[in-house]
Amino acid sequence: MKINARKLALRILDEIDKTKDFSHIVLNRTLSQFEIEPLDRRFTAQLVFGVLENRLLLDYYIRKLSKVRFSRIDPTLVNILRLGLYQLAFLDKVPESAAVNECVKLAKKLGPREANSANGLLRTFVRSGCKIDLPDEKKHPITALSIKFSHPEWLVEMWMDQYGYDFTRALLMANNTTPKLTLRTQTLQISREELIRKLIEQGVSCEPVSWLDEGIIVNALNHIGITELVGYNEGWFQVQDLSSMSVGMYSGVKANDLVIDVCAAPGGKATHVAQLMHDRGKVIARDLNDEKCARIHENVKRLKLNAIVVEVFDASTCDETLIEQADVVLVDAPCSGLGIIRRKPDIKYNKTLEQISDLEQIQKAILIQSAKYVKQNGVLMYSTCTLNPKENQEMIRWFLSQNNAFEIEALPSSGDDGFLTFFPNQQETDGFFIAKLKKIK
Repeated sequence: MKINARKLALRILDEIDKTKDFSHIVLNRTLSQFEIEPLDRRFTAQLVFGVLENRLLLDYYIRKLSKVRFSRIDPTLVNILRLGLYQLAFLDKVPESAAVNECVKLAKKLGPREANSANGLLRTFVRSGCKIDLPDEKKHPITALSIKFSHPEWLVEMWMDQYGYDFTRALLMANNTTPKLTLRTQTLQISREELIRKLIEQGVSCEPVSWLDEGIIVNALNHIGITELVGYNEGWFQVQDLSSMSVGMYSGVKANDLVIDVCAAPGGKATHVAQLMHDRGKVIARDLNDEKCARIHENVKRLKLNAIVVEVFDASTCDETLIEQADVVLVDAPCSGLGIIRRKPDIKYNKTLEQISDLEQIQKAILIQSAKYVKQNGVLMYSTCTLNPKENQEMIRWFLSQNNAFEIEALPSSGDDGFLTFFPNQQETDGFFIAKLKKIK
């Protein structure tokens, strides 16, 4: 039976609202229940992520067009309207009649009144040329950018204070784009050149990364699933963002080192450093629970690495047996995730300043304990996938004020402070922060 992609997208959006689970989890969970053609799978995902990326803008349209107060509209009807408006405003290849009629069909399941409301609102939007005036950016820059690029005002304001108007606008725009898939070659199994050749033979469009020896950018999968790529089961590569790969590259690990990765799931950095160590030495990869550690185990096994020991351990507590034992400690701290909005657009709606403040206390606790494991002349690598100074630059400055045994080791291409920050609008990577600290006494 053919799956109706719009109906499936509505189901997923309703479930995200109900469960508050991350969109990619709900999407994969739902799609796994059906035999669905690749084209319908892609269209469903496009609808879900498109609505989430542009939700504040779509809701602005609804508020302007609806005769009923937004808060009184049935939540499922709101998602139907979002689906229709997204198709009309952003998908040129979808006929206007199809976008309207299919959404009206979905609304009929709720009742004739809801169907009439959907039909009237969407057709009014079509008659307007699928455009509605937004607040003036010059007069109301924070509100205008918040609506246009669907980021909450507190986040727009925070970035404008930090980076200025022009940079923030470019960052918001980049956050609403689809990131390219990047692979890290498992060079102990295959050379990057050979892997690229085999991927191209399979029909994948890809190219090497100039500044990362193992990195590959996939420009187009051409309808091939990641797990169906040549070499996936053989452990020839790991899916990992270029910014994340940089942690291992800059860590300075070498064969026979002892490395502790205190927040390791799903294992990208732990497996990378083991690879850089030629699988000689020991990498202790830890995380908070069995589920997270199972994901690390899965990647370690698939990538055929022997130097990694996976353990369940709370990084905010101290393991007395490892004090001053490690050559390198990796702290990829739990964070607000504001650098991966391109991958998880619902993050920008689900985070609050209060939640981020709670995370900062966890980060401090993890840093304090992790520092104890570093031997003299050893390295502490701190990283996050967020773009929030309080979790990044200010966190490291706080740590150094508490611990004079460490100093900043400046990273290549870093700013005057020695820290390295990646931005979606500059490097086309995740938003990512790295600090390298050396223990000097």
